[in-house]
Amino acid sequence: MFTGIVEDRGLVQGIEYRGGEKRLTIEIPSHLTEVGLGDSISVNGVCLTVAQKEGTRIVVDLSTETLERTTLGGLRVGERVNLERALRLSDRLGGHIVTGHIDGVGWVTEVKREGDFLRLRIKLPKEASRYVVEKGSIAVDGVSLTVNEVKGEEIELALIPYTLEKTTLEERKKGDRVNVEADILGKYVEKILGERRQKKEGLSEAFLMEHGFFGKE
Repeated sequence: MFTGIVEDRGLVQGIEYRGGEKRLTIEIPSHLTEVGLGDSISVNGVCLTVAQKEGTRIVVDLSTETLERTTLGGLRVGERVNLERALRLSDRLGGHIVTGHIDGVGWVTEVKREGDFLRLRIKLPKEASRYVVEKGSIAVDGVSLTVNEVKGEEIELALIPYTLEKTTLEERKKGDRVNVEADILGKYVEKILGERRQKKEGLSEAFLMEHGFFGKE
């Protein structure tokens, strides 16, 4: 589990091909080296497991599923990636709940500089667009962002200077592919309401109270 608050950027140092799978070697900043073998780490928003570690280098494996559903298969040696260690229960939730399980790949349709800020427009995959709302949260390459505007399957995001400094999003260009994860809360709501529709049960005050949306006075 992650928050989408990227801690720093790493550098791809090596790529090993293993049949239909890949193994990445990533140089990580020294202040992130407490990550250990078997720990989860978010790489461009994808939850991966540290398989090997030596000094400031970690090794992670990319399964066929990961290669098919994310942009990690297109990484090259020398490319930077966003990194976030797994959330601890004592941490502040500065972003939103991010699982590291990518819904699909989006495309950057516009990049616009406005002073120290950067505006990105992204065409979302259908798997994610259904859960996105204006002023809601979305993770793009592992970065928790607020959706400023929604037009069909396209969204607009405003990136502040701190985000540009700490992540790789400033490097994104028109046509680039990005990993997208929608807010998981919308998926749970859809499932609960969908099941109630199948049972022909409406959304009542009793239902909301039962599920903790508000209590008895």
